[in-house]
Amino acid sequence: MRFNRLSAVIATCCAAILSLSGCASSSAGGELPPATFVALQEGPGEDYVIGPLDNLTIHVWRNPELGAEKIQVRPDGRITIPLVKDMPAVGKTPSMLEEDIRLQLSQYIEDPLVSVIVNEFAGTFSQQVRIVGATEKPASLPYRANMTVLDAMIAVGGLNEYAAGNRAKLIRFDKQSGRQREYDLRLTDLLRRGDSDANVMLNPGDVIIIPESVF
Repeated sequence: MRFNRLSAVIATCCAAILSLSGCASSSAGGELPPATFVALQEGPGEDYVIGPLDNLTIHVWRNPELGAEKIQVRPDGRITIPLVKDMPAVGKTPSMLEEDIRLQLSQYIEDPLVSVIVNEFAGTFSQQVRIVGATEKPASLPYRANMTVLDAMIAVGGLNEYAAGNRAKLIRFDKQSGRQREYDLRLTDLLRRGDSDANVMLNPGDVIIIPESVF
């Protein structure tokens, strides 16, 4: 009887330890699900947020002289157009900027209709994908809807000759937990062996770190 009770206690403790170790490993990293090379049905991404050095076109209906063609957002995040001076643009979606310009212009004209078009985009840091380490040309890329690791690696010229691609990591901010998470990448399998399962979807703000091989 006493032996049976002791066995039950040991079994319970072992189960608890296994459960805790499983939780710890899942928060430390893992692999992301594979993505297709070409999306079967591409959808829109999150609302684009205007960043410094973005190139905008601003139209004011029936008042073309109040708009601007190919105006660049200044490094300080502001723009200036006729009747609107030093308006903050960075951190806003095009529709938000339209409304702010509309409110400013409504002091001078009745019911202005404003449209904002992003011609060339760099995006804010939170919307860029950064690739650093053993690649041909480390870069910060504007995120695009349905962007994959393969797209990002093509843009930076792939791995260099010293890269340990299968030890690469993807760092991603988890909005739900408020913490960064780390995922394993198999870039050598993807780029040099054509393993489609190693291609994964990217999110705005992802950072890809590629270490070098140790000889």
